[in-house]
Amino acid sequence: MAKDPKTDSTRAGGSTKLWGGRFSGATDPTVERFSASVHFDKALARYDIRGSIAHAQMLGKTELIPGDDVEALVSGLKAIEADIEAGTFPFDPALEDIHMNIESRLREQIGPVAGRLHTGRSRNDQVATDTALYLRETCWAAQMSLLSFRQTLVARASEHIDTILPGYTHLQRAQPVRLAHHWLAYAEMLERDSERFADLGRRIRRCPLGAGAIAGSTLPLDRHHTAKALGFEEPTRNSMDTVASRDLTLEFLSATAICMVNLSRIAEELVIWSSTEFNFVTLADAYSTGSSLMPQKKNPDVPELVRGKSGRAIGNLVSLLTTMKGLPLAYNRDMQEDKEPLFDSALTLRDSIDVLNGSISTLQVCEAAMAAAAQDPMLLATDLAEILVVENVPFREAHEVVGKMVGQCARDGVTLDSFSLDEMQAFHPAFSAPASELLNLERSFERRNLVGGTSREQVSRAVEIATQDLHTQAIELEAAGQQVEGTQ
Repeated sequence: MAKDPKTDSTRAGGSTKLWGGRFSGATDPTVERFSASVHFDKALARYDIRGSIAHAQMLGKTELIPGDDVEALVSGLKAIEADIEAGTFPFDPALEDIHMNIESRLREQIGPVAGRLHTGRSRNDQVATDTALYLRETCWAAQMSLLSFRQTLVARASEHIDTILPGYTHLQRAQPVRLAHHWLAYAEMLERDSERFADLGRRIRRCPLGAGAIAGSTLPLDRHHTAKALGFEEPTRNSMDTVASRDLTLEFLSATAICMVNLSRIAEELVIWSSTEFNFVTLADAYSTGSSLMPQKKNPDVPELVRGKSGRAIGNLVSLLTTMKGLPLAYNRDMQEDKEPLFDSALTLRDSIDVLNGSISTLQVCEAAMAAAAQDPMLLATDLAEILVVENVPFREAHEVVGKMVGQCARDGVTLDSFSLDEMQAFHPAFSAPASELLNLERSFERRNLVGGTSREQVSRAVEIATQDLHTQAIELEAAGQQVEGTQ
């Protein structure tokens, strides 16, 4: 089939304009390269085709185009989708973006009837619809990945309820905790991350298609029909806001950046814990690398990369915030700059969750090293102060007393559990036993029998609750996934 002169991109010196008779000159090749987006927005291809099929069917329902043309359009779009999935679609940068690539290919396949597809539609509301569909599915995928990671953390926590290690503040040993409690802390963080994506998913409930370039259309479009076909609750309510806003993308980038910061903290601990100085964990070979020079090295490159990639996610958020700041209504071409940060953050998040999930599911816990570090009597200094509180000593006074005891230990080079009863009572008469009797690691844990505390009962119960919650959430997410897939 001969190329349509209006879409022929083979002319020397650049292609002619892709959108009709207003222009007679060719686009400068430098401008083509500068403005082209198909090399990244082809990630929206299947969403673009899904939206186009729904739009074509709506045009047929409203009798804006004949039924035969609807069939030709839908058949052609499905054939293009198959080519894209097979990797045989000829993407042409000269056609600028994924929308024009698909429309041009459709014209090659079914002829002039392809021109009917853009009836009542602008690329402005088209890309907003594609992005909404992409975000809805990507939010669900993020929740699924986080669910799997949280399941791993809870499963490993259930294995290590009785594994003890120091808890740290300021990266200094603070108080003893159970490894299960430590990993459940990250499960809690990641649950809130999942909730942020779920919350955004609920906000993606209005369909942009039909808003046009800025002011809607004079044609009798049925926006409710299109919205329902694409799985939205209703059409968007303001055509200008529809094409001018990128706050849903910003919200996704924000949720991703927060999640990546949480993942970075997990990664940092894997780096520290796997060091010779700590020796708390040994990473599996599958999630480690060697040195090009030093044959003895086993490097925690995977968590280091997650830690580093959190900066990309933060940068992507800042990039789009900066792009959107101060833009007048409605659409501006600056907004094309939303796609690369979006796609990059989505991919970075997915891969980061997956490799950390694998790292923690396969690592070996060095229980003896953790237990040895947790035996430091100084970790129970707060317990001594609280023993005095039980004896009706004001906490500030008790804190000062134990602080003096710790200072004495530092000066004499002794441990906190070495003080005799007489020595203890010299610090405060309310002490009723030598430090060796008062400082008991297991008793310290069991006294913390508060909700959210580190007693065996509370941690075991927390594992049970988390397991039940994850089971419920898995069922809910599976149902949500079926709904998302049902609109494809």
